[in-house]
Amino acid sequence: MALLGQASGGFSESSSALRILHVGVRNTLGQLTADAFTQRNPVDFDATGYVTSASGLLTNVLGVLSGSVAFARPDEGANYHGGPSDHTVAQATGERVLGVFINNASGNAFENTPGVASNRGPYVSANGSYGNSLYETQNLANGNALAWTVGQTLAASVNGFLTQAALADADNLHDIAHNVGGANEVTVIGILKITPDSSSDELVYDQRV
Repeated sequence: MALLGQASGGFSESSSALRILHVGVRNTLGQLTADAFTQRNPVDFDATGYVTSASGLLTNVLGVLSGSVAFARPDEGANYHGGPSDHTVAQATGERVLGVFINNASGNAFENTPGVASNRGPYVSANGSYGNSLYETQNLANGNALAWTVGQTLAASVNGFLTQAALADADNLHDIAHNVGGANEVTVIGILKITPDSSSDELVYDQRV
């Protein structure tokens, strides 16, 4: 069942993947990393060669995307955040989930580019409810399509997109790939409330970070 309500274009005409339903905190603390404006999308692919087929993915846009996960990036310095480290690059200790980016860092054509001007990348944190059209659609370990059900826990993929926390392996989850926290600890980003279907391609979830 899609979320109740109506919008021109079925919400598909927005330049943002993240749709705020009930906001927690719009966080602007910290500076963006340099690669927050230059990373490719997807930033990574797993060892088996299954490149993400994420919903809402803008492969022609560089930098972190609206709806992607914001990570602490101490490799850049104190108080920096951005997307995930490339899978092939040694991970800095402390690259942890902070929230979900509201906008594309590099901005959109014919729009103002406040991220570039200010080096700030606003992200939502401290709970709230959101619709997000940027998420992994397949298991990166084997290419199988993901099935969504209400109540599933969401986590960050190696590409920095939402995926299922139950995919507890290094091919899928950022935290396990980079041994964040040790002992296969995974940060739960949200709890799925409404699944995507033919009338709405969003994951609607309650955020937990």
